[in-house]
Amino acid sequence: MYYDVIVIGGGPAGILAAGAAGARGRKVLLIEKNEKLGKKLFITGKGRCNVTNAAEMDEFMSHIPKNSKFLYSAFRALSNNDLVGILNDMGLKTKVERGGRVFPESDKSSDVLKALQKYLDKNNVNVMLHSEVKEVRVKDNKIQGVILTDGKAIDCESAIICTGGISYPQTGSTGDGLEFAKAIGHTITDLFPSLIPLIVKEEYIKELQGLSLKNVTIKIVVDNKSIYDDFGEMLFTHYGLSGPIILSASFYISDHLKKKKNIKLAIDLKPALSEEDLDKRVLKDFNLNLNKQFKNALDALLPQKLIPVIIKLSKIDENKEVNQISKEERKQLVHLLKNFEFTIIGTRPIAEAIVTSGGVSLKEISPKTMESKVIQGLYFAGEVMDLDAFTGGYNLQIAFSTGYAAGSNA
Repeated sequence: MYYDVIVIGGGPAGILAAGAAGARGRKVLLIEKNEKLGKKLFITGKGRCNVTNAAEMDEFMSHIPKNSKFLYSAFRALSNNDLVGILNDMGLKTKVERGGRVFPESDKSSDVLKALQKYLDKNNVNVMLHSEVKEVRVKDNKIQGVILTDGKAIDCESAIICTGGISYPQTGSTGDGLEFAKAIGHTITDLFPSLIPLIVKEEYIKELQGLSLKNVTIKIVVDNKSIYDDFGEMLFTHYGLSGPIILSASFYISDHLKKKKNIKLAIDLKPALSEEDLDKRVLKDFNLNLNKQFKNALDALLPQKLIPVIIKLSKIDENKEVNQISKEERKQLVHLLKNFEFTIIGTRPIAEAIVTSGGVSLKEISPKTMESKVIQGLYFAGEVMDLDAFTGGYNLQIAFSTGYAAGSNA
């Protein structure tokens, strides 16, 4: 059996790679080990599928903190607007939400997959499900084909590895492509979890489980040096911190954790107010509740779930009447509200990461074509490469664009 192009992995990168190659008249085979295509895509955006971000390209690039220059050619080949155009042509209506996030109008990831299936059908791509590649065959530094786990050999002129990283292994991202690349001479950079919830030391985190905060600012401090800050939404869990701004912050933390550095995360619960203005606000609240106990005087200031923890950390007696609270105690409370601090001691396992940071070294891949500089006829696309970005649709666009670039050249 012979194909011009074999694409290994039926996620967003693989689908665009196969479709782009098919559009050039190439005989294409897309091999996927799961029972359906796009299994990880199906669960992205909480099942709504945040396909891309509508940001202008300069702003878009600012959300890719590492190796963004590698992507210039790929984004020129398929921009965020080009991707939306393809999806619209395949019958998918899209909408733009807060932060430029682009979703299907139906809020169903299944509709995105239907549109992508139409794209494959339109470009005459052959799809082989329930089929796993065991080995990528190479001879004289040139691609020969693949061997499946059932022993079947399939020959090809070009192969595109689009197997993802090692996060969410239940969706099929088990690192196969990284092993294939390593076996045929490629360098794999260190793998870290990226966009992943953080584990904290403080036991009282359990009391805050399930509490979501909007419009707060976080600051990451490593060995007393501030390295990152962000504004937005976050969530407390039984083990630590999650939510959009925490996931983005995790990108900057993994390496410091590995080096066992002292990492603190401070939450400013009232970022719109300076300490001076917040002190006036607290004083105003206290004046309205002069004869109440401290524990009953914070309802207008804080979510109910947060009050017992803040009281404990403020070291003000919860039963103390508000009119007895000293100016110094009030100032300490204000400082706490502007600097609600946690000690970061780890991340959740890499299997739970939204994306894997690290992968096939970009030094060994052409940024224009995605072709290997080591093996002729071998291409890479998506998360299998050392590329990742912040949350908000940026990672999926990287997968789609690099897939399209690879398929346009393979």
